[in-house]
Amino acid sequence: MEKILVPCDFSEPAIQAFRLAIDIAHASSAEVHVLHVLELPIMHDDVLTPLPSFDENLLKELSERAEIKLLELKKESKQEHLFVTTRIEFGPIVSTITSYQESNKITLIVMGTKGISGIEEVLIGSTAEKVVRHAGCPVVVVKRRTALSDLKHIVFPNSLEPGQEDLVLHVKALQDVLKATLHMVWIDTSDKSADPNLIKQELEDFAKRFMMKDYTVNVFKANDREIGIINFTHWINASMIAMGTHARKGLSHFFKGSITENVVNHVDCPIWTYVIKK
Repeated sequence: MEKILVPCDFSEPAIQAFRLAIDIAHASSAEVHVLHVLELPIMHDDVLTPLPSFDENLLKELSERAEIKLLELKKESKQEHLFVTTRIEFGPIVSTITSYQESNKITLIVMGTKGISGIEEVLIGSTAEKVVRHAGCPVVVVKRRTALSDLKHIVFPNSLEPGQEDLVLHVKALQDVLKATLHMVWIDTSDKSADPNLIKQELEDFAKRFMMKDYTVNVFKANDREIGIINFTHWINASMIAMGTHARKGLSHFFKGSITENVVNHVDCPIWTYVIKK
């Protein structure tokens, strides 16, 4: 993990994400980038409509306030002897974050979220959920203070679908940095009773094929995969979930959704995500 990006709106979850990023950077000899995005209100999308003029004094005041808060955050990292850079950018939040990640070759994003539910989740979605969907690198989403030393048991839901090579390589890198145990789990949502021993053997074969170490294989029965993942995490008292996701867009995402993004919105522990390339 060479470069870690922390999108920061100075909310409590964002501050906790920054502190976790500092811990991860210390453990992996990475540098930390803290990005504050000021989203300007746009009245119309029509390219023929002139953009509204903004009060330059207001923009200057907002930037100065953000600079002071970023400086306060940067002071926290001095005792860790880490390289921390801060940046303020104007633009749409999600696209600004993902553009910064790409242009600066960021290898991990750590961000906070409050999570959402109900109709807001269906129609809007959280910023974290959207970043998860579009980021070109792994994303860790946190809601509360989490010490790096607590992240010793990672749940890795696995449906044994093909094309997971890149995902597994990233999960193994995460496991190595955290020095954690990986708990692979198949969430059994079928009406018929599947033989758990056969599934466990398939998971074991999967682990051997990818030369995984320090892991367990598990089968967990649930009516719903998302609920099953969360309940299994609570059942074994795990401290993190690692999941792959597919970058659906438009109507495909609206109708099908994403189990990973739903878990991001609803789980309390940190969740590590990575977009699986097709």
